[in-house]
Amino acid sequence: MYILIILLPLLSSILIGFSGRFLGREGCAFISIFFIFATWILALFIFSEVCLYKNATSIKLYQWLIMDIYTISFGLLFDSLSSAMIVVVTTISMFVHIYSLAYMSHDPHLARFMSYLSIFTACMLILVTADNYLQLFIGWEGVGLCSYLLINFWFTRLLANKAALKAMIMNRIADVFFIIAIILLFIFFKTTDFIIVFNLIPFLTNSDFIFFGFSVPKLSIIAFFLFIGAIGKSAQIGFHTWLPEAMEGPTPVSALLHAATMVTAGVFLVIRSSIIFEFSEFCLVLLVLFGGITALFAGMIAIFQYDLKKIIAYSTCSQLGYMFFACGLSNYNIAFFHLWNHAFFKALLFLSAGVVIHAFFDEQDMRKLGRFREMLPFTHLCFCIGSLAIMGFPFLTGFYSKDLILEFTYSRYIIDSNFIYFLGLTAAICTAIYSARLIYFVFIHNNG
Repeated sequence: MYILIILLPLLSSILIGFSGRFLGREGCAFISIFFIFATWILALFIFSEVCLYKNATSIKLYQWLIMDIYTISFGLLFDSLSSAMIVVVTTISMFVHIYSLAYMSHDPHLARFMSYLSIFTACMLILVTADNYLQLFIGWEGVGLCSYLLINFWFTRLLANKAALKAMIMNRIADVFFIIAIILLFIFFKTTDFIIVFNLIPFLTNSDFIFFGFSVPKLSIIAFFLFIGAIGKSAQIGFHTWLPEAMEGPTPVSALLHAATMVTAGVFLVIRSSIIFEFSEFCLVLLVLFGGITALFAGMIAIFQYDLKKIIAYSTCSQLGYMFFACGLSNYNIAFFHLWNHAFFKALLFLSAGVVIHAFFDEQDMRKLGRFREMLPFTHLCFCIGSLAIMGFPFLTGFYSKDLILEFTYSRYIIDSNFIYFLGLTAAICTAIYSARLIYFVFIHNNG
């Protein structure tokens, strides 16, 4: 059961990718939906066994390489973090697969699109179930490659080519730092296995490393390189420019890759490496500052945008900032709670936006939209629910996670937490403004 959760979407991608022209549209649709639905059912079973019945599982499948004292293995780790994450990935992926059948029904390359979606799901599952940093990096690079393929799906469009290249290059810059962190883990711990590394960390708390002539704590330098890799994948300030440009891909791509799962990989890495970050006060401060500034900066940009998908993309950057500064204040459980909630309501917003764009012949400028309330009542309802959730409206998901982050930030009696609370509160006001503006222009405004 544990191994099948990775093999099923991988097998689906291979079957559709190599046999799509023989299977036809109906065959590709059946295989993709059947396999992703089976993966989702397995994810629920694993979640119940690991999280509800407290049976964490670690599986060593085989060894890649044995070289002196270095042993590199391929294994799966199903603890509470990874088990909860696979539910997010498989649930949203399943809905996006179903949604894509209608959204891409006119496209002659539906088989290729469904194959890309399935291989992305497989790579994301490899990332979240990895039991060592090297295997996590394979899934990390896999979702980066799938991001390029899906953003550039309509490869005859020049803007799509440029957006895909920009996303690839920006992520590769950050990935270099992640690779350096893995190399340092090899040097200091002689392994990259999570369990071994996390148990040996207390023995390196007072150990220094000479880096460019400066003596720095070993754990701080590892945490710093992991931090740069994480903010690159999660599009924080300095690396944020690729995410809005990535909206050139089909809308289901935006919902799956750039709102719900792929961009949260950076936050997942920080939460997974929380033990390392807890021994580096400098990196915790960096997490707080970058997260708080990104939350406000991206929220302010979203207020002045008119492209429907780019507003939601900047909103994603802003909400990821909340998760990062929650991690910087050592509230990793609350950060993951917001990651879970955000994945669902942001996917709802993107899929609702796709319906609007489809209904208006691929028009994304809000100034040319309006009065969709009567034409698309169900979409209007879904859009309002998603927007109210991201605002933190009472009794919706954002109320229980985003506002909880702000409350815990305010309760920390340190100077930087008060400053970050101000940034987060201002970002929340920006969120309310651009969400209300979005609803008004798309569903109420009369464009004449």
